[in-house]
Amino acid sequence: MNFEFILSVAKDLVLVACYVYIISNANQTLYIGMTVDLVRRMIQHKNGTFRNNFTRRYNFDRLVYFEESTDRAAAARREKQLKGWTRARKVALITAMNPEWQDLSSKWDDPLCLR
Repeated sequence: MNFEFILSVAKDLVLVACYVYIISNANQTLYIGMTVDLVRRMIQHKNGTFRNNFTRRYNFDRLVYFEESTDRAAAARREKQLKGWTRARKVALITAMNPEWQDLSSKWDDPLCLR
């Protein structure tokens, strides 16, 4: 039996969640990103350790919107689509899910809740 082949097929069958997310700051500036580990990414943004000068400079510390996908390519397309929207359309999307613009990550008691 060829175990390497079986492992390669098994890797293709594993569904990995991808997240498209929108974070904000006190001024409601928006940043859209994609990740496979939303909990870790939010910790990076909040601690200023994410390798993006824009999010560090403007202190993006609030997760205001996210979507989950099991298809990385679809998540990347969605991220690009959202980035092309007008600010008004992005705000409407956020407000429909999170009218108060609360930090959705602040409610995560269990760091494994999204895994």
